[in-house]
Amino acid sequence: MSEAPAAKRQKASTPDDALPATYKLIYWPGLPGRGEHVRLAFEEAGVVYEDTAMHEDAVQTVLAQISTDNLATGSAPNVPPLAPPILEHGDLTISQTSNILMYLAPQLNLAANTSSDDPNAIYRLNALVLTALDGLSNEVHDSHHPICTSLYFKDQRTEAIRSSKQYVKERLPKFLGYFERVLKAQAERDAENKWLYGTEFTYADLVLFQCLDGTSHQFPRAVKQLREGGEYERLFALYEAVKQRPNIAAYLASERRQAYGEGIYRYYKELDVVPDDGAEAEKKE
Repeated sequence: MSEAPAAKRQKASTPDDALPATYKLIYWPGLPGRGEHVRLAFEEAGVVYEDTAMHEDAVQTVLAQISTDNLATGSAPNVPPLAPPILEHGDLTISQTSNILMYLAPQLNLAANTSSDDPNAIYRLNALVLTALDGLSNEVHDSHHPICTSLYFKDQRTEAIRSSKQYVKERLPKFLGYFERVLKAQAERDAENKWLYGTEFTYADLVLFQCLDGTSHQFPRAVKQLREGGEYERLFALYEAVKQRPNIAAYLASERRQAYGEGIYRYYKELDVVPDDGAEAEKKE
């Protein structure tokens, strides 16, 4: 079991300056998963948080939350979550990755420009996050489980090869191209800007980093080919810039960063295709 996170330097502020409640992330153990986006936000901000994935009873904690017997959570009018990640903070219990991040980002100073000067910024950031999660997380997962999640990979292997071929040929370039276009637009406003929105680093950059990192794990050959093609220089520069941020670099080198395995991003040799050899891989079936 990995060590529990060390105490961080910064705590989230509260209106009355009282000691804030500890953030509690509830997620499955043994894989980064969708909970990783929340962890990265905490790690970048340097806040104290509890990660139940590091506890011995991690599975039981998740199951208690998503059980059909769970009709309410706590005294506040929280709705029971369907699936993790789940965040508990004081009396609040919420789920859904993008929803959790929308709540956390302003508190963790990861939602730049979300002020009276730009009150709609959080929605623009959320649009970027949802796009990354759709195309570089959900679709990547569905490439190795194209029929349904309840079947083993071996039971849908032929379909997964076909799905992966189509993904790296059509969908992956589409989403990489979109984020490259967003970054180009930002650079046209300010040549020094390297982030997705505004001139400051935000949680959208963190989410895109993790999505691209996971996609690179599942499709290393395809991502390498696209990166070397030179059409997405801004996107991969952002990826490297996030990776080198001090708190993120320290986290990635720590035992708290869980290895990819049987989660969203999975490596199967037969799915490690590029567009020009995907058809050949399928013929071998």
